[in-house]
Amino acid sequence: MSLASQVCVVTGACGFLGQRLIRLILAQEKVAEIRLLDRTIQAQLLQSLDECRGGTKLSVFEGDIRDGDFLRRACRGASLVFHMASIIDVINAVDPSEIHAVNVKGTQLLLEACIEENVASFIYTSTIEVMGPNPEGEPIFNGDEDTVYKSSLKFAYSKTKKEAEDRTLQANGEALPGGGRLATCALRPMYIYGENCRFLLGHMVDGLRNGDLLYRMSLPEAKVNPVYVGNVAAAHLQAARSLQDPQRRNEVGGKFYFVSDDTPHVSYSDFNHVMMSPLGFRIQDKLMVPLRFFYIVCFIWEMACMMLRPFRRVVPPINRQLLTMLNTPFSFSYKKAQTELGYTPQYTWQEARKNTVEWLADRLPKERQKLWSM
Repeated sequence: MSLASQVCVVTGACGFLGQRLIRLILAQEKVAEIRLLDRTIQAQLLQSLDECRGGTKLSVFEGDIRDGDFLRRACRGASLVFHMASIIDVINAVDPSEIHAVNVKGTQLLLEACIEENVASFIYTSTIEVMGPNPEGEPIFNGDEDTVYKSSLKFAYSKTKKEAEDRTLQANGEALPGGGRLATCALRPMYIYGENCRFLLGHMVDGLRNGDLLYRMSLPEAKVNPVYVGNVAAAHLQAARSLQDPQRRNEVGGKFYFVSDDTPHVSYSDFNHVMMSPLGFRIQDKLMVPLRFFYIVCFIWEMACMMLRPFRRVVPPINRQLLTMLNTPFSFSYKKAQTELGYTPQYTWQEARKNTVEWLADRLPKERQKLWSM
């Protein structure tokens, strides 16, 4: 189903995934307008998009996702919302109240704005972390949407993303002023990689500081299945097309879908090495310390930071929950998204790796220069 003549809102438009989705929509659809919603919109982004926008109008909406009036203005006259904006925090560096205000309250306000302004379709970008892993490190191998798992979310990030996802799916079927009903769905991507991935770039910078050596933080057997950003964008576009299709709208509405691709299953640390080995990086053979001792070290760090909290907010570089995530086999299939959304990865593993390595290679001399000049 085409999105021709639709008016789309993309929150988090300047983000890693948001930019990729906007470019994909411009390449594959003839929408009437794309509204870029973010706290600030860089002029450089608008200039680059202007070269490929064709007849599509690009509108800038700079503001706070926690501002209901702002969201209503952004949604007025729109037909479809891609909600990607959120605070991502896996080391508890951000105050939990701020994460909740953005990830949960912001999502609720946006849903309310969609209902008030008669927006028909809403796609929420969730995360694999709403599933786990749990503190016991129970593994999942090639799971799916029907997999039963005892989840116990500890991060403010994962808890707020799950609450926002729940609110999104519960809003499916809400009556609209125009006589129709709101249709919502949620996508749960695996760890997203690709050009402009700040996590990959951060790992490369850490490796440079260590003399081109990547520290091992994951056991080799703790395999996950990362997903390429171009394929995640494709899944979002397919979800939008499905919600626009009267025959598929009811089937898809109110559901969540895992989004992965054909990237080989590998541990987080080994994945970093796969991407950076062509650039001359090495990786440690074993964890720096035995895993059980690593947990003890994390516990001591966490307790020390907690005691300092009344005087100063100190964040440990790693905590027990993050260590569990890095060392738990946790992989999921995209078959349901393929069957119900019509999603098929647009990029092969070979293409995804080539694109990502080339981007890292382009950044490498710049990052080396930064370190030398410090």
